[in-house]
Amino acid sequence: MTRSIRVKNTEDIQKINKIVTQFPFDIWIHGKSGMVDAKSLLGMFLLSLNEPLKLVVEDDTDTKALFKALEDYLDIDDDD
Repeated sequence: MTRSIRVKNTEDIQKINKIVTQFPFDIWIHGKSGMVDAKSLLGMFLLSLNEPLKLVVEDDTDTKALFKALEDYLDIDDDD
C-alpha cells in the first residue's frame, strides 16, 4: 500500500520518524533518489525533500492508526 507523503523540512522528518517508530511493522519512504526505512532517522535525513515521496507499507497491514497519526503529512485524496 502506498500513500503520498509531504516532508518539507528536518522538523517534519523528526516528527514522522517519532510517529512511525511506534508501529511494529515495516514502513518505508520511496522517492526518486531511493528508498529508506522510515524508522531510521539517519535514513530519513538522506531523502531529497524536493521530490515526490511515497509512504509504503505491506498490503496486508492494518494501517488505520498509522494513517491517522500521520494525517498532517499524507495526501488524503490518494487511493489505497
